[in-house]
Parts: sequence; structure tokens; C-alpha cells
Amino acid sequence: GLEDGKKRFINEVSALSKSFAIAIPHEQAMDVKEEVAFFQAVKARLIKFNSTGSGRSDEEIETTIRQVIDQALVSEKVIDIFDAAGIKKPDISILSEEFLLELKGMKHKNVALEVLKKLLTDELKSRSRKNLVKSKSLMEMLENAIKKYHNKVLTAAEVMDELIKLSQDIVSMDNEASELGLTDFEYAFYTAVADNKSAKELMQHDKLRELAVVLTDRVKQNTSIDWTIKESVRAKLKVIIKRTLRQYGYPPDMQKLATETVLKQAELIANEITVEA
Repeated sequence: GLEDGKKRFINEVSALSKSFAIAIPHEQAMDVKEEVAFFQAVKARLIKFNSTGSGRSDEEIETTIRQVIDQALVSEKVIDIFDAAGIKKPDISILSEEFLLELKGMKHKNVALEVLKKLLTDELKSRSRKNLVKSKSLMEMLENAIKKYHNKVLTAAEVMDELIKLSQDIVSMDNEASELGLTDFEYAFYTAVADNKSAKELMQHDKLRELAVVLTDRVKQNTSIDWTIKESVRAKLKVIIKRTLRQYGYPPDMQKLATETVLKQAELIANEITVEA
């Protein structure tokens, strides 16, 4: 957070890395390898954010960030690194209230922000394969929050609050599907047809839910292993989706967009649909 702080940090870690490379495999050097890996991980993220790094920085990100953060829930070595960063409970769910409060309470807000951003990005990428609309919306919220931080509109502490709210929204997404009594597939189609104001205003909540269930069933009945590459099958499915939307009184001016959204969602989960069907 100090003037030229990022630049000085990057320079110091570069010097540390050179010294470490010379010193290994000395016992004292090996004793601090986890701490060195953590500093290298933070440096890699800073270089990426500054957009001044070369292809080498991308390589660093792929190796050090994966080593330090992605294995947080399974690797004892990484737990030691998280302890050094001030996080005491890395073995619990990354979206649990306890873990989020642990991050928020960290002394070094910039480091906490990097950890949370990485974990949320991976979480949303994983979910985007099952729910196109909701994941896209949440990913945009994440990107906008980080952009505000880079443009100095928000401090690290303020953007942490926004990302914690986003984490809670992800949990709410799971809870909503459960409350509606919908499967993952049905909820994906529900968000696809409920993703516009006029549809919500014109159609009752229960009717949108019923529409999602029927759409899921009809998509399953009319897909095959290679349906995404067979234009005739795809065209037939498009007609079925349009007919179903009209049947349930979906707003005419929004039917075209909804049809395309539902079709994209169907393609996204095509493999799972055909296996389950």
C-alpha cells in the first residue's frame, strides 16, 4: 500500500529468489522454501496485474500459484504457508463464513485479496460449466470489483468486503436451487428463462419453475451423443424450445433471446445431459 510498494516488493522477491537458488539444497535454505514459494506466488500475481510482465510471468503463475493456493485444502506444506500469511483455518470450505472472516481479519489486506480472488475465480470457472447465466453474472461482479481496486476507486479492505459479498451470493445460488426443489440442470434452465425483468413480471414464479423442469425434460429427450455437431438435431431442439416457451406464455419479445440462452446452456452441459438421459 506504500508508494512504489509493488515495484519494491517485486524487486526484493527477485533478489530473494536468486539467493535461494544459489543456497539450495543447504538445510537452512530448505527450511524456508515454503515462505519463499509464498512470496513468489504474490509476486507472480502482482506482475500479472501490472500487465508489464512477459511470458515468463504467466509461467510463474501456473507453477507457484497452483503450488501455494490451489492445494490449500489438502497439502500440509501449503497450510504452513497460509499460517505464515495469517490465515489460521485453510482446511475448511473456502466459502464458509469462518474462512471468509479469517481472510477479512488478515493484517495484510492485499495478500488476502489475492487469495480470495484466486479462489473465487476457480470456483466460478468450475460452476460456469453447469450454469451459464448465473456464473457469468457473478464473474462480471468479480471482475468489476477488481477493476475498481486497480483504479483505486476501492481500497483493498473495501474490495475484500465486495468479494465476501460475492462469496455469499455463490452460496445463495446453491441454496436457491435447493429451496426451489430443482436439480442442477433444472436450476440452470430456470436461471436461463428467468434472466429478464419482463418474464419475471409477466409470469408467476411457479410457472417459471415449471417451465424450467419441462425444458430440462424435453432437452434430455431430444439430445444424442453427437447432437451439438448435427445441425438437423440442433434445429429440431431449437423449435422444441421455442414451442415450449410459447406454450408457457413467455414474453414474445424475449423468446428469441431466451431460446438462444437455453440452447447455449444445453450445449454447455451436453455431455452430462446425454449420460444422465
